[in-house]
Amino acid sequence: MRPVAEQLAYLTEIADVVLPPEELEAKLASGRPLRVKLGVDPTAPDVTLGWAVVFELLRRFQELGHVAVLIVGDFTAQVGDPSERSETRRRLTAEEVAAHVERVLPVIEDLLLPERLEVRPNSEWLATMTMHDVLDLTSKVTVARIMDREDFRRRWEAHEPISMIEFMYPLLQAMDSVAVRADVELGGADQLWNLLVGREIQERHGQPPQTVMTVPLLVGTDGVRKMSQSFGNYISVREEPAEMFGKVMSIPDEVMPDWFLLAAGAPREEVEQIRRGLAEGELHPGALKRELARRIVTRYHGAAAAQEAEEAFDRIFVAKDVPEEVPEHPLPPGDPVSLPALLVDAGLVASKSEARRLIAQGAVRIDGEKVAGEDLRRGDLLGKVVKVGKRRFLRAT
Repeated sequence: MRPVAEQLAYLTEIADVVLPPEELEAKLASGRPLRVKLGVDPTAPDVTLGWAVVFELLRRFQELGHVAVLIVGDFTAQVGDPSERSETRRRLTAEEVAAHVERVLPVIEDLLLPERLEVRPNSEWLATMTMHDVLDLTSKVTVARIMDREDFRRRWEAHEPISMIEFMYPLLQAMDSVAVRADVELGGADQLWNLLVGREIQERHGQPPQTVMTVPLLVGTDGVRKMSQSFGNYISVREEPAEMFGKVMSIPDEVMPDWFLLAAGAPREEVEQIRRGLAEGELHPGALKRELARRIVTRYHGAAAAQEAEEAFDRIFVAKDVPEEVPEHPLPPGDPVSLPALLVDAGLVASKSEARRLIAQGAVRIDGEKVAGEDLRRGDLLGKVVKVGKRRFLRAT
């Protein structure tokens, strides 16, 4: 087993908060395998690069010989985590949650080691709680403690509605820690308050309190808000290599150091060198961003795929060429052909209104030429390559 100081350095490299820090050191020094809990609520169908940061920390614990306890929040996902919310979240149905679990769980398991992994749905214990159990749980936390939470306090002071079910969420998350007897709980920076409540509830159940660790929230491709499927500023870990490479190349220069640390797994020493090099003008942002894109694609798809993705990027954006393989899509019957309807049917845009807007902006081309109208002659489309924006193509057949 590695020395405790070395373990601490490895684990805290991508963590921003450890509470209490001396407690984690003592637990590592005990030499016993720790039960390291991470709860995930499957409220969306994809796993993003931002979400993957906390899975990387969990995997590091596994590599050091500890047990990863992955809590699949099939029950709490139907309640809805109010963290960082300005309004009550829409409740998901059991069917919606099950569909998300089916999509994301295999991806999450691929990011972790198969050994020393427990996967537990929290409906196992939460769905069987009686009203007596619920009342006993609520008696362990005061309203004043709940209102210590910044987002609740902000909404309260703004006279914005807060449902009672939102108050329940952190208590239910805390019961997960009790059920699996967690030694450590991981989460994003926005989960810190919830994780600390878990310590309190464990103590009130006669258990040693968990140490809490959080990771920073990765800023999305817009460079402003945290990466989120709700905001649409995300990159999926399942993204095709060329698409992943292209999206990384679109991020603002100023977020690159954090992306190197959190999305590409670069050591902090290198990240600080990158930060200084950018600030002092010693590093070229374009070349650095290519290196970042290569590392991220390599991480999820391998070095060969990263090289192919970079070559495809150069063909499309440097040489202004067309990809080697363009998906074919049949033209509908009739003449003329409605271009907005064709783009929607091919899945290149979400709606006809979006298609019309892109056409008006000059973002739709046929064999490299901007399209001026919406209704086109069949002969002007047949066999041609239609390009929408920078990365969406079809060949009309």
